[in-house]
This record gives sequence, structure tokens and C-alpha cells, in this order.
Amino acid sequence: MNLFDFSDSLWSVLPAMIAVILAVSTRRVLLSLGTGIAAGALMLNHYSPLDTLHYLVDKVLAIVWSDGTLNGDNVNMIIFMLLLGALISLMSVSGATQAFADWASVRCKDRRSAKSLTGLMVFVFFIDDFFHSLSVGAICRPVTDRFKISRAKLAYLLDSTAAPVCVLMPISSWGAYIIALVGGIMVAHNVTDQSPIAAFVEMMPMNLYAVFTLVMVICVIFFQLDIGPMRKHEARALEGQLWDESQGKPAGLDVEVPEDAKGGMIDMVLPIFTLTAATVFFMVQSGAEVLAANGRAFSVIGSFENTNVGSSLVYGAICSLVVSVGLALRLKMSASTWLKAAPQGISAMMPAIVILFFAWTIGAVVRDMQTGIYLASMANGNLPIELLPALVFVLSCAMAFATGTSWGTFGIMLPLAGDIAAASDIAMLLPMLSAVLAGAVFGDHSSPISSTSILSATGAGCHHMDHVLTQLPYACSVAFGALLGYLAIGYTHSAWAGLAVSGIWFLGFCIFAMRKVQPAMVSEPVTN
Repeated sequence: MNLFDFSDSLWSVLPAMIAVILAVSTRRVLLSLGTGIAAGALMLNHYSPLDTLHYLVDKVLAIVWSDGTLNGDNVNMIIFMLLLGALISLMSVSGATQAFADWASVRCKDRRSAKSLTGLMVFVFFIDDFFHSLSVGAICRPVTDRFKISRAKLAYLLDSTAAPVCVLMPISSWGAYIIALVGGIMVAHNVTDQSPIAAFVEMMPMNLYAVFTLVMVICVIFFQLDIGPMRKHEARALEGQLWDESQGKPAGLDVEVPEDAKGGMIDMVLPIFTLTAATVFFMVQSGAEVLAANGRAFSVIGSFENTNVGSSLVYGAICSLVVSVGLALRLKMSASTWLKAAPQGISAMMPAIVILFFAWTIGAVVRDMQTGIYLASMANGNLPIELLPALVFVLSCAMAFATGTSWGTFGIMLPLAGDIAAASDIAMLLPMLSAVLAGAVFGDHSSPISSTSILSATGAGCHHMDHVLTQLPYACSVAFGALLGYLAIGYTHSAWAGLAVSGIWFLGFCIFAMRKVQPAMVSEPVTN
């Protein structure tokens, strides 16, 4: 198929911008994504209707079937979502989620402690951001609902802890992917004085956006820092309206709990523990098999570098579902009850899967438009060395926002940043790689076409665009502080200087925001 080349043209960003602008202005996600897909497909195929139709059919099929075989990554993610929907539904009808909500309500005395519980759950589900957003959302939603915390706030807590923690954790799907990329870059530029894992650890404090996003979450939890549209959502929630009811009920795993449900905490804790433990086991096992096949010695980090995340999540979900079914049988639930529960959970996931299909399709179109290559080419100017970390941060923000993928941005921008550092000042290698990671996470947080945003909204039972628009002010404020920090790193070559400058901006912003918010703040009600 002879596609038009937009790699050196500003027009390459048009389909992504159409989708984003329409999503913000109309709040109709599928319409917006579909319009962006159609616009890009027409441009790529010289506005030929038949060629465009053939191209779109190929792209949609490639989501699940490409090069004569299943597209394992996407298929596994869909299967995982369906299995997780069935699992959460089964735990709900057994009374397990209600038992957890009752347990948490006794220990959570107010809204602040309920939000703290939600935020801390990331350290149980840090393996993968999708895993965290869907699981923690379904588990904590009954608790946050009871304390009248808006679904938009819950989605923010899920999204703003998932990727930032995963990108800072060496033992996570993100960490494994990043370490593998960084290792290749270090070898390519003859940087042999430290290992890739040591470089990753050194980069952690220089990932300014991820670090200060987590600090922002703490401020939001403890100081009720509600800015922008979030204030309206929280005010409505205190009046009993947990989501924008004018848009209808959002997609989510809401399952009615039977009055005779007898499930206890064990029916929640054991399946979730199984899900986490089994997923980690299969991640290590799949990575170890790759190491053995290549004649390499086993190591945990090496296993995570070569793991198959998608299949591990699926196997973990199957193990957890088996445990949950066994516990349901122990409660003597009728077969009809839990056989009805599983399809309900699966059907609850379908709206998110449909949006994901559209997001994956526009992602493929944006790749063919070579939007990332065009944006990356903007870094080839003759800028002072001191500005380079800030430049690659801004470009990574723009690329991840336009493409909706942080991992795709890693794949393009990390090698490019490595090449720029090697050509200018190799001492700036790790700061520039850190700036790429930070910018990619920001774009992932702020883009309406990001799969992470879609699944965080689904896990929280929140309208997708409500989540995007309420998270955006927080993300932009932290990103600006990170930009100032990367300017400081560029001029001083010191990670501590970057942290200090970003920290000063962050402190000033929070003081200003809290003063603006204070008149509208209400006391945190106790809801036991």
C-alpha cells in the first residue's frame, strides 16, 4: 500500500489534534477518535475512498491479527480485561467487595483516610499500570463512594499513582522495558562504567514529573487540593452526585450485591493476593525461559527485562478467578448466581474495550503519519547544550500527548536523546533519558487518546473526558515545574539542582492554589 509520506510535514500532527480538540469540545470520545482516524486514513491514501476503506480494514484487523499470527500484546490485554471483569463481578456478588468496604469504613474515619487507602494500594499493584487502574478502581470504589468522593477524584488517584510508580520501579513492566532500552543505548555509545539497572536507579530522582506527581497526590489527599473542574466534581459528590449524571451512567464494574451475600475479607484478599503473586511468578518464568533460550544465566532483573507482560497478566487472572470460584462454592452460592455474575462483569468491560480499539487504531494511523518522527526531528537544531534536557522533555510531552502512548514515545525518543547526548555532552545522557521518561508520562496522563486514561476512568466508573479534564490542571502544573527543573539540570549538571528548582515551583504553586481554594473548602465529613 503506497502511503503518503508526512515525516517532514507539520500536517503529520493533524489527525491526532483533530481527535484531541473534538474530544475536549464535544466530550464524545468515539466520535472524536473516529474522526481523527478517518482524517488520517484519507490523508495517507491520497483521499481515495476505496484505498482508505481497505487501509482501515487492515488496521482494525491488525489490532488482533498481524503477519499471519495473533497480536499477542493486544489480545492478551483484552483477555485480561474480560477476566478481570468476571473476577471483580464474582467478588461483588459474593459480598467480598462489600466486606472490604465495611472493613475500610471502620478504619477510614474520614474522606482523607479513604483517599489515602486508595493511594497506598499502588504499592500492592505496582507491577503494571493497567493492572493497577482496573483492580484498585474496582476494589476501592465502594469505599470512596461511601465517603462521597467523586469518581473523577478516584480516577485521578488511580492514574496519578499508576504510571509514576511503575516508571520509577525497576521490578515492573515499565521498569523492565526501560532498562532494556537504556542498556541498548549505553552499549551503543560505549558507556560501560555502570550497569543498566544502576543507571535506572540513578535516573529515578531526575524523573521530575513522576516524582512531583506523586508529591501532588499526597497534597491532594491531605490538603484537599481541588483545582479546576475537580472542585465542581467534589462539590457535587458531597451532595451525593458522584459523577456527572447529565451524561448518563459511566462505564464501570458496578454489580448489584445480593442481600444474602455472605462473603468476607478472605474472599477479597485471597483472589487479589493470588492475582498479584501469580502475575509476578509468570513474569519471572516467561523471562527466565527467554534467558535460558539465549544461553544466559538466570537473574530476577534479567527475567523482568525479557518477560511477557500480557500473557503473565492473563495467567494471573485465570489463577485468581479459579480461587474466587472455589471460594464462591465454599459459600454455597447457587451456580446460577455466579454464572450470571461473570457475564455481567465481562459486559461491563466492553465499553472500555471499544474505546481501546479506537485508541489503538488512531495510534496506528498516527504512526503511519510519522507524527513521532516529525516531532523528533525538531530536536536536530543547533540549540545550546544547556537547553537539551528541557527540549527533549517538551518534545516527549508533545509526542506522548499526540500519540497517546508513553511506551511508543520511549521507543522513539530514548535512542534519539542518547544520540544527541553522545554528540554534545555524554555527561548529559542520563538527565536527557530521564527527561524523556518524564515527558512521556505527562503525555500519557493528559492525552484523551491514552489507553491508561481510558482504563483509569473505567476502573473508577468515571466518564472518560471528565477524568481527562479534571486531571489536566494537576498534570500541567507539575509538568511546568519539571520543565524548570530540567533547565536547572542543563545549566548545573546537578540532579539536586533540578529537584530544588522543581520543588520551589511546586511549593509556590501549592501555597497559591490552597489560598485560592480555601474559601470554597468544606470540612471533611465523617461517614461511618
